[in-house]
Amino acid sequence: MTTKPKAKKFRIRRSAPMNPAQGEAAAAQAATRTRRPESAAEAPQAGAQPHPEPTMAPQAAPRRPASGQAAARQMQGQVSSARETSVDEAIDAIRREGLTGRQLRMARRVAQRQNLPATSDFDAVRLLRERGIDPFQRANMLELVVPQGGADQHDGARDAFADVHAKGDDSQQRVQLPQTVPTGKNTLPSTEMNPMERRNREISEIQQDIARRRRKKLMLLMTRLAFFVMLPTLIVGWYFYVVATPMYSSKSEFLILQADNAGGSGLGGLLSGTQFATSQDSIAVQSFLQSKDAMLRLDRDVGFKTHFTQEWIDPIQRLGENPTNEEAYRTYSKHVKIGYDPTEGVIRMEVTAADPNVATDFSENLISYAEERVNNLSQQKRGDQMRDALDGFDQAQQERRNAQEALVQLQQKGAILDPEGVIAGLRSQINNVELQIQEKQLALAALLDNSRPNRAKVEGTQGDIRRLNTLLTELNEKMVDASKGENSLAQLAVRIQMAQADLATRDMMLQSALQQVEQTRMEANRQVRYLTTSVRPVPSQEASYPRKFENTILAFLIFAGIYLMISLTASILKEQVSS
Repeated sequence: MTTKPKAKKFRIRRSAPMNPAQGEAAAAQAATRTRRPESAAEAPQAGAQPHPEPTMAPQAAPRRPASGQAAARQMQGQVSSARETSVDEAIDAIRREGLTGRQLRMARRVAQRQNLPATSDFDAVRLLRERGIDPFQRANMLELVVPQGGADQHDGARDAFADVHAKGDDSQQRVQLPQTVPTGKNTLPSTEMNPMERRNREISEIQQDIARRRRKKLMLLMTRLAFFVMLPTLIVGWYFYVVATPMYSSKSEFLILQADNAGGSGLGGLLSGTQFATSQDSIAVQSFLQSKDAMLRLDRDVGFKTHFTQEWIDPIQRLGENPTNEEAYRTYSKHVKIGYDPTEGVIRMEVTAADPNVATDFSENLISYAEERVNNLSQQKRGDQMRDALDGFDQAQQERRNAQEALVQLQQKGAILDPEGVIAGLRSQINNVELQIQEKQLALAALLDNSRPNRAKVEGTQGDIRRLNTLLTELNEKMVDASKGENSLAQLAVRIQMAQADLATRDMMLQSALQQVEQTRMEANRQVRYLTTSVRPVPSQEASYPRKFENTILAFLIFAGIYLMISLTASILKEQVSS
C-alpha cells in the first residue's frame, strides 16, 4: 500500500518584469525580510546541532533580484562581469518559460536538497539544469514531500521547514514566500558533512556490514557443512576405497516344477503347470533358505563362521572370535540374499563371500538343501495320503473276510447248505402225500359204494390211507421243527441271508477302497515337486561389493539429509522461542 504524497500549497502571483529601480528596491526589501540572527547563522559552524540541515534557500520574490543587484552595483560604481551577465540572461530565459509557482517551489526545494547556492527560484532551476538534474522529475517530487500530523518522514526526504528559527520575536513566523539569499553573509563552508554524502556513507557502511555478516554466515555454513557432511563422507569413502575387503558374489536361479496332471480337473487342473500351483512351495523354500536352520547346516557342512572370522577381512565385515549364532545369522542375512518373483515363479539367490570359490560352494550347498526340503515337503504329503488310502483298503479287506467267515459258519452250523431248499422240499412232499391220501379216500369211497364190495380191496385201500396219514404226520412234524425254535431252518435261513447281504456290502466296500488307493496313488504322483536349477552358480573374477562410488554418494546424501533436518528443526525452534 502506497501513501500519496502531500505537499503544502503556495499561491504566488506572477509578476511582470521590473525596471532597475524597482529591482533595487525589491532586493533591499528582500534582504530586510530574510535577515537572520547571527546566532542562527553561526549555530551550524559551532557544532551545536548533531545533525544540522543545510541552510534553506530564502524564497525569492517574483521580481528580478539579480537584475536589481546589478543595478545597485551600477549605481554604486561597480561594473558587472561577463559571468553575471550570462547568469542574468539564463534567468531571464527561464522566467520567459512561464513556470508555475508550484514548479518554482519544487525547484527551490531540490536545490536546497542538493545544497546549491541559489539566490532565487529561477536561479535554482538554472543551477539544477547545469548539474544535469531535472527539478520536475517525479522521484525528486516524492523526496520533497513533508509529513504532516506527526507522520514519519520518508527515507531520504528532508523537511522543507527545518530552517525555522527557534529563537526570535513573535513577528518572525514560518516563511512560505520566495526570498532571496543575502550575499556576502554566511558564505563560509560549513564544518558539517553534506547530508547526501552522510546518507551515502551510512548506506555504504550498512551495505558493508551486511556483506560482512553474509560472508561470516557463509563461512560458518561452510564450516558446519565441512564438519558434519563432508568429513563423514570422506571417512566413509576412505573406508570403501581403502579399508573394505572386496566381496565376490555368486548368483543362481532355480524354480520348483510340478508333475504333469493327466487326470486333473476343475480349478486344480486349470492352475496346474503354472507358477501359482507351486507358489506355496517356493515361498516355503525361500523362508527355509533365509532361516537360521539353513545357516547352521551350512556352517556344519562348509564352515560359514570359520570363513568370516579370518584375520584378513576388515573389522566391520569380520566376525569376532567364537561368534554366537545370532551374530553369525546377522552376517548370513547380509551375505545371502534370496528373492522370489511370483509372476515368473523363479527364485533368485545371491551369495557373497571373501573368496569366489567359497561363495560358489555356499550357493551349491544351499541349492541342495532347498532340493531336499522340497522333496521332504511333497514326500510327506504323498506318504500321508497313500497311508490313509492303504489303511482303508486293509480294513475293507478284513471286514469282508469276517463277513465271509460268518456265512460259512452259519452254513456249517445247520449242516445244510440251503435251508430254503430243504423247506421247499418238505412242502412239496407234504403236498404229494396229501394228494395221494385224497386219491385213496376217493378209491375207498368208490369201493364202499358197491353192495358187496371186495373186502380185500377195501382193507388194502384203508391200509394205504392209514400209512399216508402217518407219513403226512411225520412230514408236518419235520416242517414244524424247521420253522420253530432257535435252530429252525427258517431262523437259519434268515441269518444266512443277512450274512450274504453283509458279504455283498463288504465286497462293494473293498472295491471302493481299491479304487481310492489307485486314485490316491495317481494324485500323489501329480503332487511330486521338482527343483530345477536354471542358472548354476559360477565363481566371479571381479569383486561385486562394496560399490564404492554408489555407497559414498549415498552416505553423502544421508549426512546432508540429517544435517538439513537438524538445521530446519533448530531454526523452527529458535523462531518459536524468539516469538
